Amino acid sequence: MKYSFASDIYSIGMLMWEISSGQPPFINKHDYDLAIKIINGMRPKIIPGTPLEYKELMEQCWDADATKRPDIYTFSDKITEIYKSYCQNENYEQIINITNTYNSLLNTNFNVNSSSTINSFFENSSKGSSNWNNSRVYSFENFPEPRNATKEEQDAYHSIQFDFDLQDGMIIAEEKSNKRSYF
Repeated sequence: MKYSFASDIYSIGMLMWEISSGQPPFINKHDYDLAIKIINGMRPKIIPGTPLEYKELMEQCWDADATKRPDIYTFSDKITEIYKSYCQNENYEQIINITNTYNSLLNTNFNVNSSSTINSFFENSSKGSSNWNNSRVYSFENFPEPRNATKEEQDAYHSIQFDFDLQDGMIIAEEKSNKRSYF
């Protein structure tokens, strides 16, 4: 597939998820298996508490069918409308309270401290983070046509069970008979 404005909109959808979660999507995953899962409709799990209008726009942006994604003008209109609706419906103090509550949830659920997220990202990247230094464009051939995953497929992906086994100071995680070493 060639580059298109629709691929930019897909990227904006992923950035929207990163903004709502406080971390990059599919962090520490970057291989052929992830590419296949994304083509088969896998998307990051929506963070609880994400406003419905924001969630719907984000999902529209990352739709597998590029023709169903908004163009940049439609996106801009919708995101502006979402922003204005929150500003009109809430006074400034309530918006601050919601933001603080949301940041607290991020910190609790994902151990994310919003004030240090950007700093820690750049600190990690400057210390030789393997993802930062090894980032590259993959060129895979003979991929199937992109599609949207069903709700059941999304739920199954986000609830993969791991069996952990401690051997010689290493944790071995077994996922569908694939062994991965951690540490």
